[in-house]
Amino acid sequence: MATFTPAEIGHTDAYKLMTGLVIPRPIGWIGTIDDQDRPNLAPYSFFQCVATNPPVVLFSAGISDGHEKDSLVNTRATGEFTCNLVDMATVEAMNQSAAELDRGESEFDFAGLTPLASESIAAPRVQEAKASFECRVQQIVELGNAPVTHAVVFGEVIRIHVDDSVLDGTRIDFAELDAVGRLAGNYYATTRDLFDVTRPG
Repeated sequence: MATFTPAEIGHTDAYKLMTGLVIPRPIGWIGTIDDQDRPNLAPYSFFQCVATNPPVVLFSAGISDGHEKDSLVNTRATGEFTCNLVDMATVEAMNQSAAELDRGESEFDFAGLTPLASESIAAPRVQEAKASFECRVQQIVELGNAPVTHAVVFGEVIRIHVDDSVLDGTRIDFAELDAVGRLAGNYYATTRDLFDVTRPG
């Protein structure tokens, strides 16, 4: 078995190992709005649900040489964001929304998506997504060493929107949700190959 010390192999190789091993990762499709009311949309695979009372999700935005992504800039300024889930029907549009556009240029327009007004915050949702969370920033934690650091944004979920087609009461039909997860590089995985394991006791 090979053993690696991240401090010795460097950031790039450590990144390749981590993103290739911690799989599949759910994709948080983060919607924000800037100080001129211009919408922004970007996918983050460093994303997770981390608490339920109250519900809290996080996404981690990389900062390279001090340059912050628009999602992070907007979230810091407004204190809010939406998180939209990616399925097979929207995976190509999600990939398009990852393009490096000029600040203020709309990823919604570029990817052919429809911004949908939220109920409690100004940040837009993705109309084509089967599920979305409206979130208010709880805290932002800075991690890492220059030149590549991360800002981990924790958001309290204040609204949960779920398409009727995937909903059974408060339970989710996984097959109908058809969620997509990130692997490494250009590879993704689906949630179509399901199996059941009964917990002991």
